[in-house]
Amino acid sequence: MDDARTDDPSTAQRLSAEALGTFWLVLGGCGTAVLAGQAVGALGVAFAFGLTVLTGAYAFGPISGGHFNPAVSVGLATAGRFAWRDVPAYAVAQIVGATIAGALLLAIANGQPGFDAVASGFASNGYGDRSPGGYSLAAVLVTEVVLTAFFLFVILGASSRRAAVGFSGLAIGLALTLIHLISIPVSNTSVNPARSLGVAWFAGSDAMAQVWAFILAPIVGAAIAGIVHARLLDDT
Repeated sequence: MDDARTDDPSTAQRLSAEALGTFWLVLGGCGTAVLAGQAVGALGVAFAFGLTVLTGAYAFGPISGGHFNPAVSVGLATAGRFAWRDVPAYAVAQIVGATIAGALLLAIANGQPGFDAVASGFASNGYGDRSPGGYSLAAVLVTEVVLTAFFLFVILGASSRRAAVGFSGLAIGLALTLIHLISIPVSNTSVNPARSLGVAWFAGSDAMAQVWAFILAPIVGAAIAGIVHARLLDDT
């Protein structure tokens, strides 16, 4: 999931790959939570998010680097692995892809009589009374910062020059699965501002009022990891 440098894809190709990959992440992960959550439970949802990142990394990573997450783009830039000038365009593409996926998921879910995106939560993230386990804002912020930081440590380590070639997608996908297993009860797991925004638009005013936490905390965690990795662990 680091910056692709080999075949010199155009800017349009890179941004399209980021939008498609983030679309796949939200459709696969949030779609499982919304459409099949009762059948597969938290374990199934965790694996759905991990599998979407794993498959997306191999499908789109060679073109764009496979970030699919504004926090990942920020973390890689902080670590010196990605150009800061490209972060805003990547973030916009990721949010657009996530939002289109959220809209499509809403259209599908509305095919079930009585479905209510606001009442169901629509796989949105939250704290307090919107946290699955009733966790406080402080607990949610700590969880999101720490888990996003370690997600970036995995990404940076798995994509380093000493890492086994071709296995970074597997490590990153499994890391995201583990992150969801830890934090679904706490915050419904974000570690990704685009994923949070992609469904929050459609989940009502309460979801939108809390989404700031799931923009800020992942970016802070990713930036911390990027700084620490660049100073202490970088071998590129």
